Amino acid sequence: MVASDLSLLTQVAVFHNKRAFDQLVVKYQSPIRRFFLNQTGGDEHLSDDLAQDTFVKAYLNIGQFRGMANFSTWLFRIAYNVFYDYVRSHKLTEQIDESVARRQASTADASLSIDLQHALSILSPAERTCVTLQVMEGQSIENICEITEMVEGTVKSHLSRGKQKLAMFLRKNGYS
Repeated sequence: MVASDLSLLTQVAVFHNKRAFDQLVVKYQSPIRRFFLNQTGGDEHLSDDLAQDTFVKAYLNIGQFRGMANFSTWLFRIAYNVFYDYVRSHKLTEQIDESVARRQASTADASLSIDLQHALSILSPAERTCVTLQVMEGQSIENICEITEMVEGTVKSHLSRGKQKLAMFLRKNGYS
C-alpha cells in the first residue's frame, strides 16, 4: 500500500479527518467513475451516483479496512458490490443493457469509444467486470479475484472469453 494512502486512512479512521478522506476521493474518483462508466454503458449520471455511493460506503466502513490488500483493491470491491446491488435492485438484464447500448450507438457518431462501449455491452456482466478491471483499470488477476471474490481460474476464463469477444467484435467493425 502506498504510504500516503496509509497515512490518510489512519487520519480518517482514527481522527475522522474528512479532509484526509477528500484527498483519497480525489485520488481514486477517476478510476472508480471510469469503472462504472464501463459497467453502465457510458451512463454518466448513473456512474456518478454509483461512485458517490461507493465513497460514502467507504467512508462509513473505513474502520473495517484491515490493510490485507491495497486500499484501491478494497475500494474497487466496494464499487463492485455497489454496482451489483444496483443491478439486483433494478432487475436489469443483459437484454436491457444491450438495447440501451444499441440506442446509444445508433444516435451517436461512430467512434472508437462508442464502438468500445457497444463491444463491452455484448460481454456477460462477469466478463465485462473482469475485462474492465484488468484492461482499463490495470488491476492484476490477484486483485480482480479479491474484488469479485472469484477464483483465479474463473477470472482467467472470463478475461479470455471477454477479450476474444471484444477482438471479434472490433475486427468485424473495421478495427485491426
